[in-house]
Amino acid sequence: MKVLKLLFILFSLMACSLTATRPKAEMSMATSAFIAARDANAHISAPNLFRKAEYYFGRAKSAYRKKYFDKAKQYAILAKKFSERAEFLALRKAVLENM
Repeated sequence: MKVLKLLFILFSLMACSLTATRPKAEMSMATSAFIAARDANAHISAPNLFRKAEYYFGRAKSAYRKKYFDKAKQYAILAKKFSERAEFLALRKAVLENM
């Protein structure tokens, strides 16, 4: 009976550690993309995309703090996508204005 309880506890601990991995890489890439978009003045040149990026980045940080790692990963990917689009549009607009 003790062996069965021990196996159950061991299996439960292993299952918990296997299912919840922290999305460190996604959060790091989302942070970098968001900072790059902000430095490119995307909040001025592409405010709608930047606002979406800001929203999803905030949601990703909030979900990560609450240990909802699956949601944090999804939001971080969306934040990265919108940040990169906003940065691209801001840089394109800056180049076209200087021509």
